[in-house]
Formats: sequence, C-alpha cells, structure tokens
Amino acid sequence: MNVIRSVFVATGSYIPEVVVNNCDFRGHRFFEKDGVPIEKDNDTIIEKFREITGISARRIVQPQQKASDIGLIAAQNALASSGIDPETIDYIIVAHNFGDMTCGTNRTDMVPTLAARIKHKLGIVNPDCVAYDVPFGCPGWVQGVIQADYYIRSGDAKRCLVIGAETLSRVSDRYDRDSMIYSDGAGAVILEASENGQQGILAHKTQSHTIEHAMLLAMHPSSNPNAEDASNLYLKMNGRKLYEFALTQVPLVIKSALDKAGVNLSEIKKVLIHQANDKMDAAILSRLFKLYGLENDDTTLMPMTISWLGNSSVATVPTLLDLIMKGKMEDQHINKGDNVVIASVGAGMNINAIIYRF
Repeated sequence: MNVIRSVFVATGSYIPEVVVNNCDFRGHRFFEKDGVPIEKDNDTIIEKFREITGISARRIVQPQQKASDIGLIAAQNALASSGIDPETIDYIIVAHNFGDMTCGTNRTDMVPTLAARIKHKLGIVNPDCVAYDVPFGCPGWVQGVIQADYYIRSGDAKRCLVIGAETLSRVSDRYDRDSMIYSDGAGAVILEASENGQQGILAHKTQSHTIEHAMLLAMHPSSNPNAEDASNLYLKMNGRKLYEFALTQVPLVIKSALDKAGVNLSEIKKVLIHQANDKMDAAILSRLFKLYGLENDDTTLMPMTISWLGNSSVATVPTLLDLIMKGKMEDQHINKGDNVVIASVGAGMNINAIIYRF
C-alpha cells in the first residue's frame, strides 16, 4: 500500500529592499512599558538590544506595499521557479496576523481575506481553489503547512500554496525598544501529494498554551503616554516570560513530533526555527539536545537570518527555507534524504513542529 505524503515542490520569498540598521534608532525616544522615559543613552540601549537578540538590521516594505502585495510576490516567485499552473492549486492558505495596513495607519484591513486578494491578483479563475487566512501568531505559516498536509493526506487536495506575509513595522511602537525586533517579509511554499512514501512530511505536533500564557504577546497603547495618536494599539510582549516559556515548552513539542515520526534527534540534519531571538533559539536547541542526552557540535545545524532580516513573524521560516533551497545561504545546504525540523512559537501562546524528509 502506497503512503501519500505532502512534499515541497516549490519555494518562494520576498525580502523587502529597505534596510533599517540599528544605528537608525539613535534618534528615537524610548519609554518603559509603564510610560517612564528610559534615561540610558540610545547607543547603550541599542547595543544591549543587539547583544540580547542578535539583530543588527531588519527589512521593511515600501510605503505603497501591503502584506497581500508581498505575499503575492512570494507566491509568484514559487510559481515561477516551479512552472506550476496556478489553476491547478486546490488551496491557498495565507498566514498573517494584522491583514493589510496602509502606510501611516496601523488599522487592519482583512475583508476580503488576504488569500482571496492574492488569488484574485494571481488571476486564478478556478472556484474550486479555496482561499482562506490563518491568524495563529508567528507559527501561522507552519500551521498552514500542517493544514495543507491534512487536506493532501485525506485526498481532498493534490496541491496547496501556503504563504506567510507580515508587515510588523506597521504595528510597532516607535517609543518601545522592542520595536527594533520587528520587520517585514513574505515566504511561500507549494506542497503536492506524493506516493513516494520516502519523502515529505513525516509527522507534526501543535499546542496552544492559553491559560497562563495567552497574553504574553498582545496589543496595547504606546509606551509614550503623550503619543501622537493615543487610540492606536501596538504589538507588545513580555520578553522575559516569553523567553522562559519558549525554553521550557518548545523542545518538548519538537520531541513529541520526532517521536511521532520515529526519528531520533541524531538523525536531524537541519533545524529551521522561527527567527525571534538568536540567543533564545540557541537555548531552545541546547535544551532539545539535553532531552536526548546529547550535545550539539554542528554549527550549521540551525541556520539563522535574524541578524540581517529581523523578526518578520510568519515569514521567517518560509523565507529561511527558500534561501537555503536556492543556494543563497553560505555553508547551508539540504540534500535528498535529509531529515529536517521545522518549528515555531508565538502569540497565543502557540507552538508547532514538523518533521520533514527531503
């Protein structure tokens, strides 16, 4: 009996052209979350930020661009690199958290869905191509892939396009030093049904920790009590508790997915994890290895882009995957037969992991 698995047949991404370096924040006025001005000089604040997060630069969209625009570019990139006819796509799943936001306002626009907008802009006529959105925090794109896997393995779909697109720069409070984390970007994959049985998604696991941790990332007013538009809400996080949560829970979810797949950590060639904070991701990997009584001495196991791309939420993992698959990351390659972990954690608090064999 043939085993149907979901395989990646194309990847695509869009990395915005506008670069914002850490030094560009020197002219900002930063406040604590309780509205008290931070008295440290900005050079000290910025350097401490770089030491903690590993971020030196980030990318933001052009004023005329919105999330659906850059999601479209990532999708077109995946389609062009594969030669796939868009009319043959059964599902378009778009992960995001804030919809389309016009430059100058952080009010969201999600009607119609971003997936519907992208399907429209792709010119897909087929009404059986179902288009919908997934708001699931930073793990949204990974969850979209998991949903596509369910459709494919059930026989409901043969081909799915999963996109992650976000413009976090437009929900960032310029008076909050955490705003230096956020960036914009988009990534996409096309999955197909395969009867090969040896390649594709082997297993996955998702959890939502809402009782104690739902509000670790949430929308709140500006840290500046005299901000220009007091009615605006911005993305805020409890960084310390989020860090502690991720270190405790993410390794357990990854291990659960590995156990379901029947794959040992020693067999994993790459860990593609959401790029939120390089020290946190390194600590998660270390905790994961400790669960197996192992130590990691492979410096290429967990490729990172956060230092120059920042945290683009749902776009970090598909962008990373696309860069590796297209040979755009030095010393990073994925070969046929490689087992790879794909994982994310974010608002909710949601965690997910996929075990994939190339």
